[in-house]
Parts: sequence; C-alpha cells; structure tokens
Amino acid sequence: MTEDTTKVGRERILVVDDEENMVHFLTRLLAHEGYEVTGVASGTDAVQCIKETPWDLVLCDLKLPGMDGMEVLKAVRETLPEAVVIMITAYGTIPSAIEAIRAGAYDYVTKPFRAHEILAVIDKGLERIRLRREVEYLRRVVEQRFGFGGLVGKSKPMQDVFTQIEKVAATRGTVLIQGESGTGKELVAEVIHQNGPRKSGPFIKMNCAAIPEGLLESELLGHERGAFTGATTQKPGKFELAHAGTLFLDEVGDMALATQAKILRALEDREIYRVGGTKPVKVDVRVIAATNKPLAEAVQRKEFREDLYYRLNVFPILLPPLRERVGDIPLLVEAFLPEIGESAGKSVKGVCAEALERLMAYSWPGNVRELRNVIERATLLAEGEMIQAENLPLHIHASAEPRSPGLGEAETLDGRLAEMERSLILEALKESRGVQAQAARRLGINERSLWYRIKKFGIDTEKIKEGQVS
Repeated sequence: MTEDTTKVGRERILVVDDEENMVHFLTRLLAHEGYEVTGVASGTDAVQCIKETPWDLVLCDLKLPGMDGMEVLKAVRETLPEAVVIMITAYGTIPSAIEAIRAGAYDYVTKPFRAHEILAVIDKGLERIRLRREVEYLRRVVEQRFGFGGLVGKSKPMQDVFTQIEKVAATRGTVLIQGESGTGKELVAEVIHQNGPRKSGPFIKMNCAAIPEGLLESELLGHERGAFTGATTQKPGKFELAHAGTLFLDEVGDMALATQAKILRALEDREIYRVGGTKPVKVDVRVIAATNKPLAEAVQRKEFREDLYYRLNVFPILLPPLRERVGDIPLLVEAFLPEIGESAGKSVKGVCAEALERLMAYSWPGNVRELRNVIERATLLAEGEMIQAENLPLHIHASAEPRSPGLGEAETLDGRLAEMERSLILEALKESRGVQAQAARRLGINERSLWYRIKKFGIDTEKIKEGQVS
C-alpha cells in the first residue's frame, strides 16, 4: 500500500496499479478532488482492502502481476456488489477491457489519459451510486413520513388506517378488512401479522373465491385418508397450517353458508374436525378476514351468517378507494418506480407533470393494483428517465377529466411550488446559456441538486443551449 489519504465522510476510491508513479499520480489527483483514496500495487493487496473497507469505486489496472484485474473485479462483485469498477488498460488490450465490462465493470480508460478524462469517468460512475443512494433515502423518508410496512399514503383516510393497524396489530383479536378490489387488503393483513405478537408464526393465505365450493371445506379444515374419492392421504387444512400464526381469509363473503358454519365453530371452539374425521384438532389461530362486498347488507339478505359476521367484525378496517385519496398517487408512483425499474431493467426516475396530472384525474376503478399495472406498462414504454403522457394507456387519457376543486389546499400548493421551482430553474439555465455550473451558482445550490431537479422536471438542456426554449 503506497499512499492513504482517507478521511471519514467522503466517497471512497481504491486505486490498484503495479506502476508506483501511476498510483502516486492518481491518489494525489483524487485526494485533491476531495475523495477518500487509497492506492495499492497488487491484486492481492486490493482483495484484502476490498474485504476490509466498503469502497464506492475501484479503479483497477487490467494487467497486474499475479492476481490480475479480472480477478479483482470478481472479488469486488462478490464482496461489494454496489461498488463501481473502472478498468485501466493499454490500447492493445481494449478487447480484454470490453470483456471486463461484460463481467460487471462499469467502464474503462486507456493509457495514456489526461487528468480531466479520468476524473470525468470517475464522476460519471459515482453519480450512479449517488442516484441510487438518493432513491433509497427518498424511499426511507416516504416510508417514515407516509408509510406503514409496504403501505403508502399521506391522505387522512390512509393515516387513519395506519393508526388502526397500529392499535390492532398488538392484539390477538379478529380483524375484518373491507374495501374494493385492488385497495391492498392482503397487504394490510400482512402488515398486521408482521407487527403483531404472532409475527414469528406462519402467515397462511386462503382466497375463498378461488376454490370451488365442494373443495373449500377440505382446504380450510383438511381431510382424513379415504374421506372422499382421491383422498389417498391425510391432509392438514389451512387452519392447522396457520397454528400459532395468522390465517388470512380473503373474499370471505363468497363462502357458502354451510362452510360459514364450520368456520364459526372453529373460531368459537378453537378446534376443527377434518373432513371425514371424528376427533377434534386444537388450533390456535388469529383470523384476519377480507371482503370487497358489504357484509352487513349480505347479512340482511340472509346470504351471510349474522353470528359469523359479528365474530369476524371484532375490529373492522375500511380501506378507501384510490379515487378518494388521489393525493397519494405521487407517493405510490414514487414507491413503485424503483422496484418496477429494476425488474424491467429500466432507469426511469419519475413522471412528467402532464402524465402525473392525467394519473390524478383518472377515477381508478381498479385502485392501487391498476395504478401499479399502468406504471409498469409505462415504464416499459418510456424511452428516457421520465414517464411521459404518451406512455400512458389510451383509457387514462380518454377518461381523464379536470380535477375537482375539493382535493384540498395541500395538492394545489404543491403544484404551484413545483411550477415556481421549474420556472426559476429554467430562467437560471437560460441566463447561463445552459451551463449547469453557472446556473447552480445563480440558484445557490450545488450541481448535483440542479441535475436532479432538471431530471425531475424533464427539462431539455440541449434545447436551452440551442436557444429553442423561450
């Protein structure tokens, strides 16, 4: 190890090169730029450093004595999968550098290079890490301020739901979650389970509408061998599988009256009889039920047992439809994009103002589930880092109507502030002829913050440089 200029709190760079002059030049250059930097002269020393320190970027010569750059790259990928690796190569070994990129390196530079060239490549690589960290930070902020588990919402209806979840999760009581399809009833049930005293036990799900009526009782209670044709072995039901945990009965309103009676008995006696069985089986289960049907009305029509309804409705939670909490749409989109983008292999960072306006004007009959599907489709169609209005399905455009004035002052204020911020950025960029460093100084922010806002608002800086934006 030839030089160490590390200090706490800055981005960490490891330089690996067997030429002492090169290590000295790079460590001095990078330290002057404000990075934490350490230089080593061999692949073996590099691997040891990689095991000991969480480097942000590794700048590594491809040709090293003994353990070469490809082996160092492999060690980084295994130990520090989030780190950026840039290979240094001579002109004659460019094919090997390209092979390194295929193996996971971010980029390569060829010797000889100038200081500004290597710094540009390094800054571009680190920007990737900064963006990833910024997204993770924003996700944590959203989760802390407006979330509970995987649920997201700043609207009063959702904040009320979070309060109810906090209260009921700590108990062992039965919960009835009611809401339209796609509002997130299953997710609420999982959050209650994971934040309750039974979180170490199983969470067993059962969709009562997806099982034929003739098989539902067997699925819930299990069956003995020979109970019916095809029952060649004894099979435990969902109640037994959920012992010491939680049983989630989705679409409970679709159960036949005969099966409802069996469920009622299991809840009251805390025991079940398998189909074809004569001996009771003790079960210790917390039941969380969900339905998209108004069960109180079903009771009035004699389609649902009144005694079971009261047994399930110990702690009711009503999930609001998305059309009643449109102010949560930006937060939901923000929460969806990282996961969807990673799955689709796209680097979409946000939604342009026009597209967001369309999303917030739509009525969302499929609720949050439909919104996620629309964002997933739009992400696949997006060509840049922002989802544009043309990436949205036709029915979103056709059904969108101007928003009503009753959405509350917060959304209106947010929109006005965003428009003011965009106007100030555009003015600063025009005055600086598109030079972002000068624009950032005019605005009193750093270049990274300006770059993020340019991407956020979908501003085309090239058009500004060409004088095409008035």
